[in-house]
Amino acid sequence: MDLNADLGEGFGVWRLGDDDAMLDVVTSANVACGFHAGDPAGLARICRAAAVRGVRIGAQVGYRDLAGFGRRFIDVTAEDLEADVVYQIGALQALAHAAGTAVSYVKPHGALYNTIVDHTEQAGAVAAAVHAVDSALPVLGLAGSAFFAAATGLGLRTVPEAFADRAYTPDGTLVARREPDAVLNDADVIAERVVAMVTTGRVTASDGTDLVISAESVCVHGDSPGAVAIAEAVRDALTASGVILRAFT
Repeated sequence: MDLNADLGEGFGVWRLGDDDAMLDVVTSANVACGFHAGDPAGLARICRAAAVRGVRIGAQVGYRDLAGFGRRFIDVTAEDLEADVVYQIGALQALAHAAGTAVSYVKPHGALYNTIVDHTEQAGAVAAAVHAVDSALPVLGLAGSAFFAAATGLGLRTVPEAFADRAYTPDGTLVARREPDAVLNDADVIAERVVAMVTTGRVTASDGTDLVISAESVCVHGDSPGAVAIAEAVRDALTASGVILRAFT
């Protein structure tokens, strides 16, 4: 099982999360590309640190929305969105190359991630952008989404993920962050939940029903309170359950 986290989301003197500590825990790093967060010098540092640890780098592409941290829907045209995603992947590829490593996959961020679950036009634009840059790049996202349908249609490898610290609706999507209890914070509870996800393929939805879940990777948000402790608890619990942690690429 792969363990991923969103990293490189600071900007200038503003720092978010403990990227170095998270890189000691995860097997894959979803690195911001400068549109929703991240500045070139900081992203270059993350790429170098990931390379030293052998952690895979993914391009975490998002809306052009630094002020909103990429968590606001933007009604962008398919043409503009495709170009924006190509631009972001290309920028991180150059920084990764300079650090002696490479971009191994692509994962949408925030509002874009949630939008392309069912927004077919934007889903197609993101998939087309990845395919245009490198058709061998896998995409990380939500199983059953419009994004995965578009990616599969273009021959891209799709890698479904589960979220360690986010609540699920009964239909398998994420509970909106503005809703109560959308983000989980208890490391022990989260770790137990992830073990159940990985070993049984099930998770309890927000209404108490049993939800079937498919995942090749588990995400721990790097900006959550106590993110490093949560990631360590998840790693330790999975390992204790006999699950081998390794990158999917």
